[in-house]
Amino acid sequence: MTTPSESTLSIAPSLYVADPKTATAGRRRRSEWLKIPVLFSITVIFAWVVIAITIPWWAPYDSVARVGDALESPSSSHWLGTDGLGRDVLTRTLYGTRQSMPLALLVIIVGVSIGCVLGAISGFVGGWVDSVIMRIADIMLSFPAILLAMVVTAALGKGLYHIAIAMIIVWWPIYARLLRAQILSVKEQEHVEAARAAGAGKWRVLMIHVLPLSMTPVMVNATMDFGLVVLLAAGLSYVGLGAVPPTPEWGLSINEGTLYFHQWWIAAGPGIAILSIVLAFNFLGDGLRDYLDVRMR
Repeated sequence: MTTPSESTLSIAPSLYVADPKTATAGRRRRSEWLKIPVLFSITVIFAWVVIAITIPWWAPYDSVARVGDALESPSSSHWLGTDGLGRDVLTRTLYGTRQSMPLALLVIIVGVSIGCVLGAISGFVGGWVDSVIMRIADIMLSFPAILLAMVVTAALGKGLYHIAIAMIIVWWPIYARLLRAQILSVKEQEHVEAARAAGAGKWRVLMIHVLPLSMTPVMVNATMDFGLVVLLAAGLSYVGLGAVPPTPEWGLSINEGTLYFHQWWIAAGPGIAILSIVLAFNFLGDGLRDYLDVRMR
């Protein structure tokens, strides 16, 4: 007869130890499902980049010229019809990539760089430097993003470059706080203490032992924010603070489409373009997070 303790020990493995084969199969199924949206996102992003670079050489029509009657419905000549001035909607939608994507790339690169530099200094140096930088970031984050962007753009004036400045001001505090939180966590780990004990300088510890382990959330967040920057830029142009007519910009095109509510095709083209880019970068960010996070793998 077995004792209660022996019985408990005999069934414990079956209750608490996972089958390695089952766990591996589950991870493989998850990995296969993740590949589908990631491949979709890479394909969509690559297609839009190619369009943005090559559109002047193969565009069916001029983006600002009248090429047909006003408000023509979609046809073989104009796949997405024409707008209220007789311009081809498809051509203007494709040309919109040359406005939105470089703008979003500029905002992400500059905003993330400023935020990461200030966040790294704040988290690693600490003291009054940390307090000053974080209080400035708190002030910026206390305003709704679109409201702050609208105020800055209204003060600077219309134009895509002014939109870029406004969105950089909106975005850098997010990354400053994100990287600061990561650095505060990483700099207390044992390998960092060992580097200090071995005589490594403060900035060497930061650049070699702390920053590389702190950048994964920043990279994932920046990838997802690319689509949000495109969306916010379109929103500012929609309310009249961004691109100036006749610039082929997606938000401006959607604004023009609201003047002709029953001609759905005017806003459909730029709307689908914005949707595809936001979805693609969100899927890519999810895939990047799963790839870089060891625990998810």
